[in-house]
Amino acid sequence: MSTLQRRSRNRFIAHLLFWGAFMGVAGWSFYGSEFNLEVLADAAPRMEEFFSRFVPPDWSVADLVFYSAVETLMIALVGTVLAVVISLPLGFLAASNISPFWFSAGLKTLLGVIRSIPLIVVAVIFVSAVGLGPFPGALAIAFHSIGMLGKFYAEEFETADEGIIHAIEGTGAGWLQTMRYGLFSQSIPQVVSFTVYRFELNFRDATVLGLVGAGGIGYYIQAYVGSFQYEKVTVLLVIIALVVFALDQATLWVRKRVQ
Repeated sequence: MSTLQRRSRNRFIAHLLFWGAFMGVAGWSFYGSEFNLEVLADAAPRMEEFFSRFVPPDWSVADLVFYSAVETLMIALVGTVLAVVISLPLGFLAASNISPFWFSAGLKTLLGVIRSIPLIVVAVIFVSAVGLGPFPGALAIAFHSIGMLGKFYAEEFETADEGIIHAIEGTGAGWLQTMRYGLFSQSIPQVVSFTVYRFELNFRDATVLGLVGAGGIGYYIQAYVGSFQYEKVTVLLVIIALVVFALDQATLWVRKRVQ
């Protein structure tokens, strides 16, 4: 058997083992989650009856819901701005091509710990600390975003072309100039893209913070669902969908401009 045939056989076996393991884990997960199509089919009439309660929408709450959506947007924006201000230096220091390995690894571990804490738990902590309202919501969004943005920024800085950096160093540029023109100039498009995408996600996340008293549209979701006013919930969902669509278009426009 030739070397090429042996490599092809080994690659085939590796792929077979990988997909076999994947299917095994997927099957185990479906079994563990008690996934049952028969139960889902039996529930269809009840689901149809439940969703029929959402129509017709009660547009009398449109103004109230709109202003609460704007508040949610503000929470997401403030939280994202705070997160960027903190995440940029953390991501820079966490990049393995900037900092020593022990420091970079430790900082990445810290960012991982931050990411692992559920947003709703963070919101409860800040509500307990500073009280009800949009302020703890913005703090929760900022804290939770730091872990993800810091990771994204660090990985982007690590992928910078070393050749460009060394070329700028060769011109006699200082460390700050090298970082500015060699590292940041390469990374800015993706950094901006990551940031606007995170802002879009933060708005979605902020819509549920009102459930724990952290301001925004989530308060009304809880109030209307709790009082079985599903026709008002429909208005909430419509306005959230419109805002998300607008944000999606805006962030898409920004990402295209920075590429």
